[in-house]
Amino acid sequence: MGEIAKTLVSLSGPDSVHGIIPEALVRYERDPNYTSAHTNGTQKDGTAEDEEKAKQLAVPDENVFGRTTIVKDMHTRKLMMAQEVLAGGPGSGFIAMSGGYGTMEELFETVTWNQLGIHDKGIVLLNINGFYDGILQWIQNSIKEGFVNQANGKIMVEAKNPEDAIKALREYKVSEAVLKLKWSDE
Repeated sequence: MGEIAKTLVSLSGPDSVHGIIPEALVRYERDPNYTSAHTNGTQKDGTAEDEEKAKQLAVPDENVFGRTTIVKDMHTRKLMMAQEVLAGGPGSGFIAMSGGYGTMEELFETVTWNQLGIHDKGIVLLNINGFYDGILQWIQNSIKEGFVNQANGKIMVEAKNPEDAIKALREYKVSEAVLKLKWSDE
């Protein structure tokens, strides 16, 4: 993710990237590029009073990697990320790049929210070198076995390259089979 963030910042400036990370992961994922001091989600100037906290919460330089917000937990992270996407204009949505368990969890939660009618944003699998072929096959098998509605099999859209991922978000159509449930704002 760091290389992607650096590239976006070099092309469009620091405001083009917003990383949201739980406090516990900042300490775990620390590396030499993490130089800006943040406390409670707010960037600090590294004064003496912030020095101890800053050592614990060092994050990447905003001018190189974009803005970073530190949150208390994964639930807050996912909520903030979803709110930013949902507040976006036409063509906003979710793109899943290759990843591990956390990526899969977030991907399927986003798909479930779409199926339940919580959001109507596009969800794209950036399937580079067939990384998501197994997931796509699982979806087809789940449709065949009756666990996923045929129309909901299209909630996730495959793209083979970044350009097609952007195009897929712009052209995304909500499945006619999604549930039209009423969700409170609470």
